[in-house]
Amino acid sequence: MAEVKNCFLPEDLKYHVEYNIWLRDLGDGSWEIGMTDIAQTLAGSIIHCRPKKVGKKVKQGKGLATVESGKWVGPVRSPFLCEVIARNEAVESEATNLNRSPYKEGWIVRVTPDPAADLNELMDAEAAVASFAAYMEEHELEECIHCEGFDG
Repeated sequence: MAEVKNCFLPEDLKYHVEYNIWLRDLGDGSWEIGMTDIAQTLAGSIIHCRPKKVGKKVKQGKGLATVESGKWVGPVRSPFLCEVIARNEAVESEATNLNRSPYKEGWIVRVTPDPAADLNELMDAEAAVASFAAYMEEHELEECIHCEGFDG
């Protein structure tokens, strides 16, 4: 597992640094998407997550979900044109899963990219380390803070 200032980046995932999300290739043309460890730390204690409905087509840069914490409300943006094929009901009912388990229980949606979608902005963990380090510097985040029970 790659690490940047106590923030974990599992090696089996792809990352979009600007949107601060991870993507897991499910091998059937679909992808799971969630917030990175860095994103959950910046957001603080997450109290609500509203993923888009199944069947919703989402343009690149538009919201796949809205996440709310005590200090932030904002979208989880799509890195490419896609359609939502599943939503994680568990994060809707227990949004703290995004803090406790951002890479396992904290996936937000599953999507299928449009055939014309550009996947070139996605990085593997090794390539993302330097970009995330710069992102953390820009946002004055010294290190990730993990809640009790954090499991990556």
